Amino acid sequence: MSKKTEATSNPSTAAATAAAASANNAKKQPRTQTNGYTNTNGHSTAHDLDSTNNKDAMLTLKKRGDTLLRDDEREELMMTDRSKSNDSDNDKGKDITQETTGSLSGADTWNFALLVVLYLLQGVPVGLTFGSIPFLLKAKMSYSQIGIFSLAHYPYSMKFLWSPIVDAVYNKDIGRRKSWIVPIQLLTGLMFLWLGMHIEDWMAQEQIAVGTLTVVFFILIFFCATQDIAVDGWALTLLSKENLSYASTAQTIGLNTGYFLSFTVFLAFNSSEFSNKYFRTIPQDVGLVPLGGYLKFWAMMYLAITLWLIFMKKEERTHSDEDDIGIKSVYKIILKIIRLPHMKSFMLVLLSAKIGFIANDAVTALKLLEKGFSKEDLALAVLIDFPFQIIFGYYAVRWSSGARPLKPWLWAFFAHLACCVIAMLLVYGFPADGVVTPSYFYMVLATTVATSFTSTVAFVSMGAFMTVIADPVIGGTYMTLLNTLSNFGGTWPRFFVLEAVDYFTVSTCSVVDAKGQEFSCAAEPGKTMCQDLAGDCVLQQDGYYFVSSICVLIGFLSLVFYIAPTIRYLESLSPKKWKLDQK
Repeated sequence: MSKKTEATSNPSTAAATAAAASANNAKKQPRTQTNGYTNTNGHSTAHDLDSTNNKDAMLTLKKRGDTLLRDDEREELMMTDRSKSNDSDNDKGKDITQETTGSLSGADTWNFALLVVLYLLQGVPVGLTFGSIPFLLKAKMSYSQIGIFSLAHYPYSMKFLWSPIVDAVYNKDIGRRKSWIVPIQLLTGLMFLWLGMHIEDWMAQEQIAVGTLTVVFFILIFFCATQDIAVDGWALTLLSKENLSYASTAQTIGLNTGYFLSFTVFLAFNSSEFSNKYFRTIPQDVGLVPLGGYLKFWAMMYLAITLWLIFMKKEERTHSDEDDIGIKSVYKIILKIIRLPHMKSFMLVLLSAKIGFIANDAVTALKLLEKGFSKEDLALAVLIDFPFQIIFGYYAVRWSSGARPLKPWLWAFFAHLACCVIAMLLVYGFPADGVVTPSYFYMVLATTVATSFTSTVAFVSMGAFMTVIADPVIGGTYMTLLNTLSNFGGTWPRFFVLEAVDYFTVSTCSVVDAKGQEFSCAAEPGKTMCQDLAGDCVLQQDGYYFVSSICVLIGFLSLVFYIAPTIRYLESLSPKKWKLDQK
């Protein structure tokens, strides 16, 4: 995320002046055309500084606020970081860091707030698709059917395929980013409104039309992923250069807030048990917030914010708009990135690193519900976890700075695997009488918080490393590709894990069906039929434990024998090795 635009709306005179000066300086830099994209030659501004203190300050400022460094600047920054680890001037470097960190003021404050809102809107459909809908469907669908619904996640993990189109095609009168954000948000709002009118009837059916539901939410996530590409690009142009680091902060706050509003908060208030327990004196059979009403509310929010963008927020043309790269050229660049000598190893790490956690992430919470853990207690546990994630994100940023940004990622990997084992033991040790004691609830809560901690540290640490290695000439495309691969690493195994849980589960009903034959209780329809026949499901083998154990074992072995050595090697490489032009 790193572009910068002129801020022109009131009250932004100072910010606009600084942005314009920065753009003018950029235009003065000599440029050459290489392999179809624009490259910047010459030494960095830091090379021309006479004072060592000024040089350190400039490098520190770039480290905190500008990911679009030129090759020589980025390499010098990394070498400076490594040399300072054994340098007696280390304390002075820390002081300079504190002095050069930008602070939000004026137009940047309003633009930061706008980014938080736009990212929050993205988090709403993501929270519904990745969290709430599978929970609501679990009572009527097997793990295999939920695995089919998980295919709706794929657009968010494949967005690099059309990100060049979003970057290259736009209407200059509307604005480079608003050309996509405005229509996408309008379509999403209208789709939410239509879905809000029909979703209750769909969910009330005895046999859920999983195919139809998957297609609808697939389209929603496609819109969300496309909006994400445009907002990521706009995030880097809305803020002034010294405050670009706040773009990732806005993304973290916005996406997490939208996700939790549509997952944990919604599930809590949608639950009749939670609503009756905490908010009602007279119990009712429905929650405070129905799914249809929730979707209609966000439809209105989407439409209102989009109308505000159309009439109140102007997107100014910037210097970068004049240096557009053709769509064909960007796809060629993506192929060149993939062919870099060390990129294949890094891609394999991104695509395989989350296998160890996927059974825990996809099944554990559903399995707790199946055992008898109430929705309101689960929602409360994750609700309590939310503020911890914000705090963890702040400290994770600090831990991931420096010459080894992936060191916290490796520690988080070990810790996450341990959390997966603990979670599996908690499911196994669920009280036989079905009564959740306070001590058991606190163990579930502690495990939830610990798992969130490891995930947040890993996410921030990996993002810091990607920022360091991304080629500044095509930073947006580079970062989109890496982030997409990382997301896809957690998406592709989910379907197979959910299928495997049902496949390895052996459960039969104690009574026979109308034809006098035994039938399986592994899937929810079988359980329902068994209950209707006044029978009991006899579980011989729970596939969850087998699949989860296999995933953790694969994760541990791959970490020790491949991922950890590969990560340490990749960290040792000069950032220059990750550039397309390595002359």
